Amino acid sequence: MPVQPSAAALFEATLHDFDDKPFAFETLRGKPLIVNFWARWCGPCRKEIPELAAAHDAYGKRGLVVVGIALDDKVESTRDFAKAYEMRYTGLLAKSGGIALMQASGNPKAVVPFTLVIDRNGQVIGSKLGAMNKAEIEAAARQLLHRN
Repeated sequence: MPVQPSAAALFEATLHDFDDKPFAFETLRGKPLIVNFWARWCGPCRKEIPELAAAHDAYGKRGLVVVGIALDDKVESTRDFAKAYEMRYTGLLAKSGGIALMQASGNPKAVVPFTLVIDRNGQVIGSKLGAMNKAEIEAAARQLLHRN
């Protein structure tokens, strides 16, 4: 039986920003979120980044928050990668807890990319294992912004 995606573990997690400062995911509660787990070595993740950045640019002013959670513990390398790929959205590092966090969020095999679409109430209203294309990301953004 498939694992039901859940945002509970995310909201309990303390991740790190690209300056290696702790970031309580709870601070994003109440916002419409597209949360993408990725890795520097993941080819499909690299293809997805420009589309996620475009969604951030197009819908961020309307309240959408796009978050990329890197499965990495190398702050400087990840920060440099994010800059090179023009990740203009919120970037966080899962450090050593990324695999467990993905598993607790509905991805038991902990494969990347993995994306959760989370409404303002903290409910997962969509998820995808594998890369999302532009149309899927835009549809998720529009759905989130039209929900109460």
